[in-house]
Amino acid sequence: MIRVALTGNIGSGKSTVAKIFSVYGVPVFNSDIEARMLYFDPEVKTNLRLLFEDMVFKANGDVDTKALASIIFNDKNALQKVNNLIHPLVFEMYNNWCKNHSAEKYTIHESAILFENNLQNHFDIIINVSAPSKLRVNRVMERDNVSKEKVEERMLNQLDDKIKCELSQFVIVNDGDSFLIPQVDLIHNKLITQVRQKG
Repeated sequence: MIRVALTGNIGSGKSTVAKIFSVYGVPVFNSDIEARMLYFDPEVKTNLRLLFEDMVFKANGDVDTKALASIIFNDKNALQKVNNLIHPLVFEMYNNWCKNHSAEKYTIHESAILFENNLQNHFDIIINVSAPSKLRVNRVMERDNVSKEKVEERMLNQLDDKIKCELSQFVIVNDGDSFLIPQVDLIHNKLITQVRQKG
């Protein structure tokens, strides 16, 4: 099985691209969703309380993800601590997930901060979804109902899109003019051909 990573900066549209791959029958592991689920884990809650005390908790004891986001997107040290807590657990889940999908020709691991967490060497192929910065800002403002300043704060914590493109084997352009399905189709067929050649 070929391990494929799908990445892209905030607002690039990588989740839309992931859905297209899933239509092709390719299993997709969404690391962002799995990470959010971990905030319900008692051990993770304990560690977050040690880091931030009650600042990131609701009255009912659940993690207040909005409060947590407002802290970590303005404090790189805090962001690193949370990443060090959450992402090894997510990657452990991913490795177990891969075992259950070992018969597949290839799988997709969707992650916004693949390069930022130095995970690129764990994959055979990397696909970056690229979009102009202004378009990405507008998409996130509309999607999350947040200000331009808030979006730009988040963007500061991500590697420049141009660098991600250079570090990836494939780039999907999602600029509002380029059609996504033909780009995904081309990559899908190349990956299937690569599997056949290996086999």
